[in-house]
Amino acid sequence: MTKAIKLLTALPQPQRGRLTALAREVSFPEDARIFEAGGRADRFWVIRSGAVSLTQEVTPVQRVTVASLGAGDLLGWSWLFPPYEWDFGAEAFSPVRAYEFDAAAVQALCEEDPQLGIVLVRSVAEILAHRLEATRGRLMEHYALHGRGSL
Repeated sequence: MTKAIKLLTALPQPQRGRLTALAREVSFPEDARIFEAGGRADRFWVIRSGAVSLTQEVTPVQRVTVASLGAGDLLGWSWLFPPYEWDFGAEAFSPVRAYEFDAAAVQALCEEDPQLGIVLVRSVAEILAHRLEATRGRLMEHYALHGRGSL
């Protein structure tokens, strides 16, 4: 499996500097719900420290963790694609410090600097491809260990 891609380090320095100029530092206490599936996706974060669980609601009282994110990871990509709603929920697994980016400001920057926009979208796409591959691997392990049907 390939190494996880970190958004800020994936961007070349000039684009990274322009993007990080828009960041504001935020923190979330352990167990804080950062966002809910179906909510308005108008921002994203790059985690500085701590851990975040991406969750999927199975029933109104049961959530399953679909991914765990840590330092350097991108949290939130739904701001890039209509209908701009979160596909998953997110919860702080531990105290979290992060850089928060306003989606409208980042989109305006990308309009102003199309090269940054291309690099940013490619970086996010690479991150999503890596996460999809990791999820596929976990599903294969689950089915191999539990012998439940065929894929």
